[in-house]
Amino acid sequence: MSHGTEITTELTGGLLRAWQERNRTATIPHSIAELRKAGNLENLRRLADPSIGPYRGRYPFLDTDLYKTLEGLAYEVGRDDAPVGAREFFDEVVGLLEQAQAEDGYLNSYFQDPDQPKQPWSDLGWGHELYNLGHLIQAAIAANRQLEDGRLLTIAGRFADLVVRKYGIDGEEVVDGHPEVEMALVELYRETGNAEYLTQARLFVDRRGQGKLKHTIFPAEYFQDNAPFRELPSVTGHAVRMAYLAAGAADVHLETGDPTLLAALERLWDDMVATKLYLTGGLGSRHSDEAIGDRYELPSERAYAETCAAIATMQWAWRMHLATGKASYLDVFETVLYNAYAVGLSADGTAFFYDNPLQRRPDHEQRSGAESGGEPLRRAWFGCPCCPPNIIRWMSQLQDYVATTRDDTLYVGLYADARITTNDLAVTVTTDYPWDGEVTITVDHATGEERAIALRIPSWVVGAQIDGAAVESGWAIVRRAFVAGDIVRLRLPMVPRAHGSHPYLDATRGGIAVARGPLVYCVEQQDVEAPVDDLLVTPTAVAAATADRRDDSVVLELTGGVAPTPSSELYPVITEQPHSAPAQEVPVTLVPYFLWGNRQALAMRVWLRAAN
Repeated sequence: MSHGTEITTELTGGLLRAWQERNRTATIPHSIAELRKAGNLENLRRLADPSIGPYRGRYPFLDTDLYKTLEGLAYEVGRDDAPVGAREFFDEVVGLLEQAQAEDGYLNSYFQDPDQPKQPWSDLGWGHELYNLGHLIQAAIAANRQLEDGRLLTIAGRFADLVVRKYGIDGEEVVDGHPEVEMALVELYRETGNAEYLTQARLFVDRRGQGKLKHTIFPAEYFQDNAPFRELPSVTGHAVRMAYLAAGAADVHLETGDPTLLAALERLWDDMVATKLYLTGGLGSRHSDEAIGDRYELPSERAYAETCAAIATMQWAWRMHLATGKASYLDVFETVLYNAYAVGLSADGTAFFYDNPLQRRPDHEQRSGAESGGEPLRRAWFGCPCCPPNIIRWMSQLQDYVATTRDDTLYVGLYADARITTNDLAVTVTTDYPWDGEVTITVDHATGEERAIALRIPSWVVGAQIDGAAVESGWAIVRRAFVAGDIVRLRLPMVPRAHGSHPYLDATRGGIAVARGPLVYCVEQQDVEAPVDDLLVTPTAVAAATADRRDDSVVLELTGGVAPTPSSELYPVITEQPHSAPAQEVPVTLVPYFLWGNRQALAMRVWLRAAN
């Protein structure tokens, strides 16, 4: 499967288009202002003029916040409705990077700082220099493709060439503590045709678990360096690192056809989905090291589920879909998109969650990102602001993940109002997804030759309806000689459903979560009279819930119960199975999980108590 030059997609309406418009009008201007205020540009500027002041910030990877923003801007600054000041910011940063780059190609405002005691390449475990390069490359490729602006590509190419000379086949056998450069190097190979970049990406994947990295603070598992990649027993360690590494390994497989990589990727993915992924698609259950926990270790109120990990999981899922054609990877991609990713941004586009719990207790005090003071829910910015610019770049390119092609088939994997154009077929997609499951595909142009249009049937669907289609492995495939004006209609029934959890998943054992379509729902204290911790629901009540349109979203209304006041004892003695008295009925309103936290900071729950 492929996307890019063979297929172009434009979002024309609906929720995803609204998200992109919010990105342009609110998130990008807000983030540009925050980057200026935080000193990211000054860190580059002071390399030529140290009198400007000291390096601003704690971390050696703050340049990546500029790179990720530039990647998003590459999709936006050429538009008629480009964000105000975006083009000027783009050109200013590119100019500073050109000025700051060392003669040998090295570029990092932290390690080039004349007051920094550490030397370049002296701390690959935590220096993030190759991670920085990865994001620089991705920004450069976006600018080259979207704007035909090669300035960043020249900068990134010089830095990548330095890495090839220093760490290539004849160089030092090392890896970076934070994977990311692997998938960037593969994409740079695709853009330039220089096979050295693909070789370098393969080397970085193959060297992991070989004792090539010095581990400090955390053990080898944190860095995915406890075993060679193909022998990793499970997804492990820092969640973002793990998913970025897997995405890079998938890219290497896509270009080399290495079957051992694909076998490892499929095994790791299947284990993750079966035992380590939250219902929302969030990845990472531990705050202490931002890490993936043990199998079934998925606490709700302490879910970390970092927003960057959501993006990394989607990147991995997309590449697995390209490698295999399987719809199941897009099922997970979609779950993450509408839940674990979307929740990271406020409704107004100017505040962010770093971590994304599935429960907030009434007395909760810890701030997102474990930063003290400030807003109790989403924050305007962070001392480690990796998530906000990551949201920007991903939001700007959502259209690239709607459809793919393989042979003579157009695969529509995500549903949104869109125009999709391939070499021999052009269609318009009309839908109110994810609020409604009606999808209409209208053929705008066709050559008259027999072709196929494949529409993904999500795994949650029961009773999909489409005329003249053969359903194969999650795809409804319509094959015929299409002509302009042909219409394909798909109906995906969206009924509220109750989810339980695996009996080994202690944190939610016996609980019920509610979903409709690709959306996970939650209860906020504002929407129910009884304390959310006392609410009781049944699968029957969930099935009978009504879906009501409200404020550009769909809420669910159902009848729940209120549990009797519990004993004040934390661990009472139990001599027999307790018999609960009939619960008092109470109306319950559930909102999409991605919209929680946009009001007063009160209690919230995804997993509700099940009535006996």
